Amino acid sequence: MSTHKRHLSRRRLLAASAVGVAGTGAAVAAGSGLLSSASAAGFGHTDDGSNYVINTGASLVFKVSKSTGDLTSLVYRGKEYEGYGGKHSHVESGLGASTVTVKQSGSTILVKVVHGAITQGYAARSGQNNVYLWTNKADASFTATRFLVRLKPGLFPNEGSDSWIEASDKVIEAGDVWQRADGTTHSKHYSGKRVIDYDHIGFTTGSVGLWIVRSNHEKASGGPFYRSLLRHSNDKGAGLYEILHYNQAQTEKERFGLQGPYVLAFTDGGAPSSSLSAANLDTSWVDGLGITGWVGAAGRGKVAGVGIKGMDAKYPYTVGFANDDAQYWARAASGTGAFSCKGMLPGTYTLTVFKGELAVHTRSVTVQAGGATALNSITVTGDPSAAKTIWRLGDWDGTPGEFKNAELMTYAHPSDARAAKWTGNVTIGGGSEAASASFPAYMWNGVNDGILVYFKLTAAQAAAAHTLRIGVTDAFSNGRPRVTVNDWVSAIPAAPAQPSTRSLTTGSYRGNNRSFTYSVPSSAWKTDVSQYNVLKISIVSGSSGTAFLSPGTSFDCLDLLA
Repeated sequence: MSTHKRHLSRRRLLAASAVGVAGTGAAVAAGSGLLSSASAAGFGHTDDGSNYVINTGASLVFKVSKSTGDLTSLVYRGKEYEGYGGKHSHVESGLGASTVTVKQSGSTILVKVVHGAITQGYAARSGQNNVYLWTNKADASFTATRFLVRLKPGLFPNEGSDSWIEASDKVIEAGDVWQRADGTTHSKHYSGKRVIDYDHIGFTTGSVGLWIVRSNHEKASGGPFYRSLLRHSNDKGAGLYEILHYNQAQTEKERFGLQGPYVLAFTDGGAPSSSLSAANLDTSWVDGLGITGWVGAAGRGKVAGVGIKGMDAKYPYTVGFANDDAQYWARAASGTGAFSCKGMLPGTYTLTVFKGELAVHTRSVTVQAGGATALNSITVTGDPSAAKTIWRLGDWDGTPGEFKNAELMTYAHPSDARAAKWTGNVTIGGGSEAASASFPAYMWNGVNDGILVYFKLTAAQAAAAHTLRIGVTDAFSNGRPRVTVNDWVSAIPAAPAQPSTRSLTTGSYRGNNRSFTYSVPSSAWKTDVSQYNVLKISIVSGSSGTAFLSPGTSFDCLDLLA
């Protein structure tokens, strides 16, 4: 049953790589931009009146506006790549009038842009086809924080879930979800990837590649499984995103401070060098640049754990660290559960062990600058799968992966022609895996409300009260499940805290994992054990909406305890 989920992210990674998205461990590509300084003839900066012009001394020349701090030109091998629709590349939708300065420190040129609460930095290294970027946001005066690289149309091929044709596709939701004549749906939201799944995102022609290598996201929000915009393309242009804070489907409050470096890298068509990834990047050259908020390696610490006991071998485990100021994560080794997380800012963190995406253990851990905190074996204590059940649909791992349409929903709209019908009742009988695959990953009270689950009990089981559990991963508009078992009706459960924005229609099932429990009395069951008991699930809410924007929820697991 859980094999489906275990292979889910692997299939996404394979599919994504075919359209120019690559993950951890990409091989160093020739022309990746890590060139010797000896080849950096022409390295330096000039002023053309409107822009600071930065020559990297390699094959890249870029410009930064002296008035707005926008990145206004990216010329690689003599060809312009930047800009579309009269707009340039920038933080958010552009900062507007800003104070912009430039300085050279040895083999590094640094451009500093100051606008209110945001300071943006660009750096060039002699002989490299890279632009290094930082964003420092001091408060919430900007509602979101992203850097958007705008690219001219037609330069790179991309025909996927994050591409659309404005001239012919039809808008079906909120101005940013599009439907093609064949019924497939497309949106900039449909990346199909979690933060933990990728190091870089980009486009390639086979001979030229343009990539954003993400930062470590220590000051971002949402944790390792957060999904957000990565790229888009249409007949008007293309875009690459580094999302530093985004309100869409957000589960955490915003963190402030310096984020970066993230890297805009040109290559000869291959993936960017793995040495540019956040895990491998040598940033010792940044220490002397005087960047406000910068903390070098000497001011950071490490946490290492010898292992995790009580793991389920069918699932990957991740160890997350979070406090008000920073977030980090590390993959746990299969078998042992050993983990190591380096480069952490000093402080006390909540350590969370995730089975799949479900938190199954938490504790506190303190990190000291220049130190390594060693942890003895951690024993998982909060896995709901350990309970004995009469039946179970799905499994407890924080995702709807075993359920109908689950995988498609990370890169398509629920109305997509490829989706199986959201309606249809489920009978629990010979195989729980088949029953799980028939149960919808999502339910809305305006689409498929009132799904029925049929099951039988033995005489001994029917003579006792039982607890029904329904785990959800997210909800829209306060949707939550109310149940009816035969003639018995549950109370309306309170709505748990969930993101207030769209999520179920924008490629994310990730919210706050919550479990609803219902104490079903023995009087509710059928006394004739040859008859099926009928569980009806309805979505209730104090809010309203229609179709796929009506109150709804996404499921993790449903089970009846023995």
